[in-house]
Amino acid sequence: MQIWVDADACPNAIKDILFRAAERARVQVTLVANTALRIPPSPYLRLVQVPAGFDVADKRIVELLAPADLVITADIPLAAAAIEKGAHALNPRGELYTKDNIRERLAMRNFMDELRGSGVATGGPGALNQKDRQAFANSLDSFLAKRARG
Repeated sequence: MQIWVDADACPNAIKDILFRAAERARVQVTLVANTALRIPPSPYLRLVQVPAGFDVADKRIVELLAPADLVITADIPLAAAAIEKGAHALNPRGELYTKDNIRERLAMRNFMDELRGSGVATGGPGALNQKDRQAFANSLDSFLAKRARG
């Protein structure tokens, strides 16, 4: 099992949590981005840099991930693709996407896209706050603990 990070859009605070978790749990964390990122030296951390372009990083993650891997992303279509492939997906606010909730999230995303396309200002999620960071850390720890138990 390894963790794949949609790193271009992942907040730095979440990356820091992932870096610490990689060391603590001794799990491979791979950041996929179309820009060069600085990551701490560690045998558990690596960066895969992909060319710039729409969804290039997402496609690379889906191509490389295996069943039981975990994808960290706020991108709902990427989360859906991961789940379809038998992997897991967790967003930076600590919500684990599942087969049970991903269809609803996709439908809401598509609805909001239609609204924006028709000129309605829908806004976006608020800034990541301490409560969100704690929820993410708790969800990640829970996921890793379950995997450690088998």
